Amino acid sequence: MNKLPFGKKNYRIMVIGLVVLVVGFTIMTLDTQPHGFGFLGLTAGPIIVVAGFIVELFAILHRPSDR
Repeated sequence: MNKLPFGKKNYRIMVIGLVVLVVGFTIMTLDTQPHGFGFLGLTAGPIIVVAGFIVELFAILHRPSDR
């Protein structure tokens, strides 16, 4: 039988990472300063987006335990 490269846990972690990315980009758009130069646009949002990309990288590199 042909095994898929990702297991259920990988896909769950990927969905969590996508949610974190969407939250980070949404936080960046909520900044009230002109051109997004406030705390939300320059600090909080990008940190959350980078965290989302790290979660996605972990989801890709995580080896399924059913192999």
